[in-house]
Amino acid sequence: MVQKKRQKLKENLLGYGFLSPALILLLIFLVIPVGMVVYYAFTDYYLLTPNERKFIGLANFARLLKDPTFLKSVLNTAQFVIWIIPVQLGAALGMALIVNKKRKGNMFFKVAFFAPVVMSLVVISILWLYLLNPNNGLLNALLNKIGIASQPFLRSPKQAMYAIVFVSAWQGAGYQMLLFLGGMQNIPQDVYEAAELDGITKWQQFRYITMPLLKPTALFVLLTTLISAFKLIVQPMVMTQGGPMNSTITMVYYIYQQGFTDRLVGYSSSIALVFTTLIGMISLVQRRVLKEDE
Repeated sequence: MVQKKRQKLKENLLGYGFLSPALILLLIFLVIPVGMVVYYAFTDYYLLTPNERKFIGLANFARLLKDPTFLKSVLNTAQFVIWIIPVQLGAALGMALIVNKKRKGNMFFKVAFFAPVVMSLVVISILWLYLLNPNNGLLNALLNKIGIASQPFLRSPKQAMYAIVFVSAWQGAGYQMLLFLGGMQNIPQDVYEAAELDGITKWQQFRYITMPLLKPTALFVLLTTLISAFKLIVQPMVMTQGGPMNSTITMVYYIYQQGFTDRLVGYSSSIALVFTTLIGMISLVQRRVLKEDE
Protein backbone atom coordinates (compact mmCIF):
# COMPACT_ATOMS: atom_id res chain seq x y z
CA MET A 1 0.00 0.00 0.00
CA VAL A 2 2.77 2.42 0.97
CA GLN A 3 4.67 1.54 -2.19
CA LYS A 4 1.60 2.24 -4.33
CA LYS A 5 1.13 5.63 -2.67
CA ARG A 6 4.77 6.49 -3.29
CA GLN A 7 4.44 5.39 -6.92
CA LYS A 8 1.32 7.52 -7.36
CA LEU A 9 3.01 10.52 -5.73
CA LYS A 10 6.00 10.07 -8.02
CA GLU A 11 3.73 9.98 -11.07
CA ASN A 12 1.88 13.10 -9.92
CA LEU A 13 5.13 14.99 -9.35
CA LEU A 14 6.36 13.91 -12.76
CA GLY A 15 3.13 15.13 -14.35
CA TYR A 16 3.34 18.49 -12.55
CA GLY A 17 6.96 18.73 -13.64
CA PHE A 18 5.95 18.42 -17.29
CA LEU A 19 3.13 20.93 -16.77
CA SER A 20 5.20 23.46 -14.85
CA PRO A 21 6.70 25.31 -17.89
CA ALA A 22 3.25 25.85 -19.37
CA LEU A 23 1.80 26.86 -16.00
CA ILE A 24 4.63 29.33 -15.38
CA LEU A 25 4.13 30.92 -18.80
CA LEU A 26 0.37 31.04 -18.19
CA LEU A 27 0.96 32.76 -14.88
CA ILE A 28 3.43 35.29 -16.29
CA PHE A 29 1.66 36.17 -19.53
CA LEU A 30 -2.01 35.76 -18.59
CA VAL A 31 -2.89 35.58 -14.90
CA ILE A 32 -0.58 38.36 -13.68
CA PRO A 33 -1.38 40.78 -16.57
CA VAL A 34 -5.12 40.25 -16.08
CA GLY A 35 -4.75 40.95 -12.38
CA MET A 36 -2.77 44.11 -13.12
CA VAL A 37 -5.40 45.34 -15.59
CA VAL A 38 -8.17 44.83 -13.03
CA TYR A 39 -6.17 46.74 -10.42
CA TYR A 40 -5.10 49.58 -12.72
CA ALA A 41 -8.70 50.04 -13.94
CA PHE A 42 -9.53 51.53 -10.54
CA THR A 43 -6.52 53.87 -10.42
CA ASP A 44 -5.38 57.05 -12.17
CA TYR A 45 -2.13 55.39 -13.28
CA TYR A 46 -0.19 57.59 -15.72
CA LEU A 47 2.69 55.80 -17.40
CA LEU A 48 5.23 58.61 -16.93
CA THR A 49 4.52 58.96 -13.20
CA PRO A 50 3.96 55.39 -12.00
CA ASN A 51 4.79 56.16 -8.36
CA GLU A 52 2.05 58.79 -8.10
CA ARG A 53 -0.90 56.56 -8.97
CA LYS A 54 -3.75 56.37 -6.50
CA PHE A 55 -6.99 54.46 -6.13
CA ILE A 56 -9.97 56.38 -7.58
CA GLY A 57 -12.71 53.75 -7.45
CA LEU A 58 -15.22 53.82 -10.31
CA ALA A 59 -14.14 57.22 -11.64
CA ASN A 60 -12.66 55.74 -14.83
CA PHE A 61 -15.89 53.86 -15.59
CA ALA A 62 -17.97 56.97 -14.94
CA ARG A 63 -15.71 58.84 -17.36
CA LEU A 64 -16.30 56.16 -20.01
CA LEU A 65 -20.02 56.89 -20.02
CA LYS A 66 -19.29 60.54 -20.85
CA ASP A 67 -16.46 59.90 -23.32
CA PRO A 68 -17.82 60.48 -26.87
CA THR A 69 -14.80 58.79 -28.48
CA PHE A 70 -15.30 55.63 -26.39
CA LEU A 71 -19.00 55.55 -27.21
CA LYS A 72 -18.12 56.05 -30.87
CA SER A 73 -15.64 53.16 -30.69
CA VAL A 74 -18.37 50.90 -29.27
CA LEU A 75 -20.74 51.82 -32.10
CA ASN A 76 -18.01 51.37 -34.71
CA THR A 77 -17.10 47.95 -33.32
CA ALA A 78 -20.75 46.89 -33.34
CA GLN A 79 -21.13 48.17 -36.90
CA PHE A 80 -18.10 46.23 -38.04
CA VAL A 81 -19.33 43.03 -36.39
CA ILE A 82 -22.83 43.38 -37.88
CA TRP A 83 -21.42 43.78 -41.40
CA ILE A 84 -18.46 41.39 -41.30
CA ILE A 85 -20.50 38.35 -40.23
CA PRO A 86 -22.78 38.07 -43.30
CA VAL A 87 -20.13 39.33 -45.75
CA GLN A 88 -17.26 37.10 -44.61
CA LEU A 89 -19.33 34.00 -43.88
CA GLY A 90 -21.27 34.38 -47.12
CA ALA A 91 -18.03 34.66 -49.09
CA ALA A 92 -16.52 31.68 -47.23
CA LEU A 93 -19.57 29.51 -47.89
CA GLY A 94 -19.60 30.47 -51.55
CA MET A 95 -15.91 29.64 -51.96
CA ALA A 96 -16.41 26.32 -50.16
CA LEU A 97 -19.19 25.41 -52.58
CA ILE A 98 -16.91 26.24 -55.53
CA VAL A 99 -13.98 24.08 -54.39
CA ASN A 100 -16.16 21.26 -53.02
CA LYS A 101 -16.96 20.01 -56.51
CA LYS A 102 -14.42 17.79 -58.25
CA ARG A 103 -13.21 19.76 -61.24
CA LYS A 104 -9.98 20.80 -62.91
CA GLY A 105 -8.25 23.75 -61.29
CA ASN A 106 -9.65 23.12 -57.81
CA MET A 107 -6.19 23.25 -56.25
CA PHE A 108 -5.58 26.65 -57.82
CA PHE A 109 -8.79 28.03 -56.36
CA LYS A 110 -8.03 26.59 -52.92
CA VAL A 111 -4.60 28.21 -52.88
CA ALA A 112 -5.94 31.51 -54.26
CA PHE A 113 -8.77 31.67 -51.72
CA PHE A 114 -6.57 30.73 -48.77
CA ALA A 115 -3.48 32.78 -49.68
CA PRO A 116 -4.64 36.04 -48.01
CA VAL A 117 -5.07 34.21 -44.69
CA VAL A 118 -1.35 33.45 -44.37
CA MET A 119 -0.31 36.99 -45.30
CA SER A 120 0.46 39.59 -42.66
CA LEU A 121 -2.48 41.86 -41.82
CA VAL A 122 -0.13 44.83 -41.91
CA VAL A 123 1.04 43.96 -45.43
CA ILE A 124 -2.53 43.45 -46.61
CA SER A 125 -3.65 46.73 -45.05
CA ILE A 126 -0.82 48.64 -46.76
CA LEU A 127 -1.62 46.93 -50.08
CA TRP A 128 -5.29 47.91 -49.92
CA LEU A 129 -4.35 51.38 -48.71
CA TYR A 130 -2.71 51.95 -52.09
CA LEU A 131 -5.44 50.17 -54.05
CA LEU A 132 -8.12 52.36 -52.44
CA ASN A 133 -6.21 55.61 -52.83
CA PRO A 134 -8.74 58.21 -54.09
CA ASN A 135 -6.18 59.92 -56.33
CA ASN A 136 -4.28 57.19 -58.15
CA GLY A 137 -5.57 53.93 -56.69
CA LEU A 138 -6.17 50.95 -58.98
CA LEU A 139 -9.78 50.53 -57.90
CA ASN A 140 -10.69 54.11 -58.77
CA ALA A 141 -8.90 53.74 -62.10
CA LEU A 142 -11.12 50.75 -62.87
CA LEU A 143 -14.22 52.68 -61.82
CA ASN A 144 -13.23 55.56 -64.10
CA LYS A 145 -12.89 53.13 -67.00
CA ILE A 146 -16.56 52.19 -66.69
CA GLY A 147 -17.74 55.77 -66.22
CA ILE A 148 -18.02 55.92 -62.43
CA ALA A 149 -16.47 58.89 -60.62
CA SER A 150 -13.58 58.32 -58.20
CA GLN A 151 -14.66 57.46 -54.67
CA PRO A 152 -12.99 58.73 -51.46
CA PHE A 153 -13.18 55.31 -49.77
CA LEU A 154 -10.89 55.52 -46.70
CA ARG A 155 -11.09 59.33 -46.63
CA SER A 156 -14.86 59.37 -46.29
CA PRO A 157 -16.53 58.95 -42.86
CA LYS A 158 -19.39 57.17 -44.61
CA GLN A 159 -17.28 54.76 -46.69
CA ALA A 160 -14.21 54.06 -44.57
CA MET A 161 -15.74 51.40 -42.31
CA TYR A 162 -17.30 49.57 -45.26
CA ALA A 163 -13.90 49.54 -46.98
CA ILE A 164 -12.35 48.00 -43.87
CA VAL A 165 -15.16 45.42 -43.74
CA PHE A 166 -14.42 44.45 -47.34
CA VAL A 167 -10.66 44.16 -46.75
CA SER A 168 -11.16 42.14 -43.56
CA ALA A 169 -13.60 39.76 -45.25
CA TRP A 170 -11.26 39.33 -48.21
CA GLN A 171 -8.39 38.48 -45.88
CA GLY A 172 -10.20 36.13 -43.49
CA ALA A 173 -12.78 34.30 -45.59
CA GLY A 174 -10.28 31.67 -46.74
CA TYR A 175 -9.95 30.24 -43.24
CA GLN A 176 -13.72 29.91 -42.77
CA MET A 177 -13.84 28.39 -46.27
CA LEU A 178 -11.68 25.48 -45.08
CA LEU A 179 -13.96 24.91 -42.09
CA PHE A 180 -17.06 24.91 -44.28
CA LEU A 181 -15.31 22.64 -46.79
CA GLY A 182 -14.44 20.15 -44.06
CA GLY A 183 -18.07 20.13 -42.91
CA MET A 184 -19.35 19.60 -46.45
CA GLN A 185 -16.98 16.72 -47.10
CA ASN A 186 -18.23 14.98 -43.95
CA ILE A 187 -21.78 14.87 -45.33
CA PRO A 188 -22.45 11.35 -46.70
CA GLN A 189 -22.70 11.29 -50.48
CA ASP A 190 -25.47 8.68 -50.22
CA VAL A 191 -27.83 11.43 -49.10
CA TYR A 192 -27.22 13.45 -52.27
CA GLU A 193 -27.51 10.36 -54.48
CA ALA A 194 -30.87 9.48 -52.94
CA ALA A 195 -32.03 13.08 -53.41
CA GLU A 196 -31.07 13.02 -57.09
CA LEU A 197 -33.02 9.80 -57.59
CA ASP A 198 -36.06 11.56 -56.11
CA GLY A 199 -35.62 14.45 -58.56
CA ILE A 200 -34.46 17.02 -56.00
CA THR A 201 -32.86 20.06 -57.64
CA LYS A 202 -29.40 21.38 -56.70
CA TRP A 203 -30.92 24.36 -54.89
CA GLN A 204 -33.23 22.09 -52.89
CA GLN A 205 -30.28 19.84 -52.03
CA PHE A 206 -28.38 22.86 -50.74
CA ARG A 207 -31.37 24.17 -48.78
CA TYR A 208 -32.70 20.94 -47.28
CA ILE A 209 -29.56 18.76 -47.06
CA THR A 210 -26.34 20.80 -47.09
CA MET A 211 -27.38 23.63 -44.78
CA PRO A 212 -29.09 21.52 -42.08
CA LEU A 213 -26.21 19.03 -41.94
CA LEU A 214 -23.71 21.90 -42.00
CA LYS A 215 -25.36 23.61 -39.02
CA PRO A 216 -22.81 22.55 -36.33
CA THR A 217 -19.91 23.77 -38.49
CA ALA A 218 -21.73 26.96 -39.42
CA LEU A 219 -22.51 27.70 -35.77
CA PHE A 220 -18.88 27.20 -34.76
CA VAL A 221 -17.67 29.43 -37.60
CA LEU A 222 -20.24 32.09 -36.73
CA LEU A 223 -19.29 32.31 -33.06
CA THR A 224 -15.51 32.23 -33.60
CA THR A 225 -15.78 34.89 -36.30
CA LEU A 226 -17.97 36.97 -34.01
CA ILE A 227 -15.41 36.98 -31.20
CA SER A 228 -12.54 37.62 -33.62
CA ALA A 229 -14.39 40.57 -35.18
CA PHE A 230 -14.56 42.38 -31.85
CA LYS A 231 -10.74 42.44 -31.73
CA LEU A 232 -10.34 44.59 -34.86
CA ILE A 233 -7.29 46.87 -34.59
CA VAL A 234 -4.67 46.37 -37.32
CA GLN A 235 -6.73 47.48 -40.33
CA PRO A 236 -7.96 50.81 -38.89
CA MET A 237 -4.56 51.46 -37.31
CA VAL A 238 -2.70 51.09 -40.62
CA MET A 239 -5.31 52.26 -43.10
CA THR A 240 -7.12 55.15 -41.39
CA GLN A 241 -5.57 55.73 -37.92
CA GLY A 242 -9.13 55.60 -36.61
CA GLY A 243 -10.37 58.38 -38.88
CA PRO A 244 -11.75 60.18 -40.64
CA MET A 245 -13.59 61.85 -37.76
CA ASN A 246 -13.22 58.71 -35.59
CA SER A 247 -15.42 56.78 -38.03
CA THR A 248 -13.20 53.67 -37.87
CA ILE A 249 -11.86 53.77 -34.32
CA THR A 250 -12.66 50.52 -32.48
CA MET A 251 -12.60 49.51 -28.83
CA VAL A 252 -9.28 47.68 -29.07
CA TYR A 253 -7.69 50.52 -31.03
CA TYR A 254 -8.95 53.02 -28.45
CA ILE A 255 -7.42 50.91 -25.67
CA TYR A 256 -4.11 51.09 -27.55
CA GLN A 257 -4.38 54.85 -28.06
CA GLN A 258 -5.15 55.59 -24.43
CA GLY A 259 -2.56 53.18 -23.02
CA PHE A 260 0.40 53.63 -25.36
CA THR A 261 -0.14 56.96 -27.13
CA ASP A 262 -1.68 59.02 -24.34
CA ARG A 263 -0.07 56.82 -21.63
CA LEU A 264 -3.26 56.77 -19.55
CA VAL A 265 -2.78 53.24 -18.29
CA GLY A 266 -5.54 53.42 -15.68
CA TYR A 267 -8.14 54.69 -18.12
CA SER A 268 -7.13 52.23 -20.86
CA SER A 269 -7.31 49.40 -18.31
CA SER A 270 -10.91 50.31 -17.52
CA ILE A 271 -11.75 50.14 -21.24
CA ALA A 272 -9.95 46.79 -21.47
CA LEU A 273 -11.93 45.48 -18.49
CA VAL A 274 -15.22 46.49 -20.12
CA PHE A 275 -14.10 44.89 -23.38
CA THR A 276 -13.04 41.67 -21.64
CA THR A 277 -16.38 41.48 -19.83
CA LEU A 278 -18.16 41.85 -23.16
CA ILE A 279 -16.10 39.09 -24.77
CA GLY A 280 -16.65 36.90 -21.71
CA MET A 281 -20.41 37.28 -22.01
CA ILE A 282 -20.24 36.35 -25.69
CA SER A 283 -18.13 33.30 -24.83
CA LEU A 284 -20.69 32.16 -22.25
CA VAL A 285 -23.45 32.49 -24.84
CA GLN A 286 -21.26 30.56 -27.28
CA ARG A 287 -20.78 27.68 -24.85
CA ARG A 288 -24.49 27.52 -24.10
CA VAL A 289 -25.50 27.60 -27.76
CA LEU A 290 -22.96 24.90 -28.70
CA LYS A 291 -24.09 22.76 -25.78
CA GLU A 292 -27.72 23.05 -26.81
CA ASP A 293 -26.76 22.23 -30.38
CA GLU A 294 -25.02 19.05 -29.25
